[in-house]
Amino acid sequence: MQYPLVSIVTVNFNGSEDTLEMIDSLTKISYPNFEIIVVDNHSQKDNPRIIKERYPSVVLYESNVNMGFAGGNNLGIMRARGEYILLLNNDTIVDKGFLEPLVKKMQSDPKIGCVSAKLRFYYDRSIIQFAGYTPIDHRTMRSFAIGYREKDTGQHDTDKETPYAHGAAMMVSMKVIKEIGIMSYIFFLYYEEADWCYRIKNAGYTIWYIHNSLVFHKESIAVGKISALKIYQQNRNRIVFLRRNVCGKDFYTGVFYQIAIAIPKNALKYLFKGKLSYFYAYVRAIGWHLKNIVNPTIHDNPYL
Repeated sequence: MQYPLVSIVTVNFNGSEDTLEMIDSLTKISYPNFEIIVVDNHSQKDNPRIIKERYPSVVLYESNVNMGFAGGNNLGIMRARGEYILLLNNDTIVDKGFLEPLVKKMQSDPKIGCVSAKLRFYYDRSIIQFAGYTPIDHRTMRSFAIGYREKDTGQHDTDKETPYAHGAAMMVSMKVIKEIGIMSYIFFLYYEEADWCYRIKNAGYTIWYIHNSLVFHKESIAVGKISALKIYQQNRNRIVFLRRNVCGKDFYTGVFYQIAIAIPKNALKYLFKGKLSYFYAYVRAIGWHLKNIVNPTIHDNPYL
């Protein structure tokens, strides 16, 4: 196979030790032609410069503001030189041969716009986190990871099309990025890669899960399992995604379900439990949309 340059982009936010562990695993891979770009999202409890000190060949960009997942990755993409861009979470460890199957699949068909690795959990490396996605339900605005929490016995060892890639380890060709643009800044955190995949598919490209590319994921170290930030961003961005990508009857059904049923139900649950910060996170999520009901920037797609 040919070995085109792959630009590996990762975002660091108060997690340099995890980033260093991820980079260490990349130094041991068998693929011979790649660059590593680390975007620090204005870490306040961390010194990202230790990354450059330990790995001088890494391109380190220090943002003076926290741009979120979408904005941080966009900064990395803007500095990338590769034919392919691999977005890789900083809380991952890669298998030695994980990159070749991704590149080989991309090279096999010009209509493949994006590929995603198989993810297993870092702390139990026999358990699957991601082996493809189901489509997003336009009412609940949720999808499910295929194979989630299953023991990996080879049941998902076939490449297959998937509606969305997983943002923890997804590769997109620079050709496609130049055509459809970079990720929307409106999201900040959550749903940005699903929205990007929608745009990739709408441009006529396919998205694939690659079974023999293996990445181990620590999962949500930066945000935590549950927090007011996570609740706010997830619920706000579900509706942002809906507003950007769903139309007709499905749009009105989805908006009604989110604002009249799902969000109030979950918010009241936390209110009754006395978890006021979580309750207000739901209220703020709806409030953001009321304030931005006619905001045209919701539909903006930035380009390189």
